[in-house]
Amino acid sequence: MNLQNTYTVDEAQKKMENFCAYQERCHKEVRAKLKEMKMIPQAIDTIMVHLIEQNYLNEERFARAFVRGKFRIKKWGKNRLKQELNRREISVYSIKKAFEEIDDEDYYKTLDQLALKRIAQVKESNTYKKRKKVADYLLYRGWESHLVYDKLQKYIK
Repeated sequence: MNLQNTYTVDEAQKKMENFCAYQERCHKEVRAKLKEMKMIPQAIDTIMVHLIEQNYLNEERFARAFVRGKFRIKKWGKNRLKQELNRREISVYSIKKAFEEIDDEDYYKTLDQLALKRIAQVKESNTYKKRKKVADYLLYRGWESHLVYDKLQKYIK
């Protein structure tokens, strides 16, 4: 009988502590990892409670780190950020708190830079086609449509 893929609650707990200490994790991710480790539901609940009590797992902290990182590095807009956090089953409260990480001035400045950069990249002589290509790009990245169309009005005549 092969026992190498079974864990005691203590072993699984240690493994998950390391997993959460390495980088911020959401509850859904940790629960999925424990299921992958073939832990029973009672053990999963016990370990989850331990991780939350010991502050290895903190939904609001995860959401804040996620928003900061994806905004700064991938330049995602609020729509995309919200969509991704919802996919990870993050509470509305934590999402709201996470958006406090984005300074409004930085947000608009980033959209401005992103729009100008994309406009320079799109080689299209037809104004309408160019607008559509730039808009599609920005909307896919999760920027609010009214902001995107304002930028297009301003920069593509």
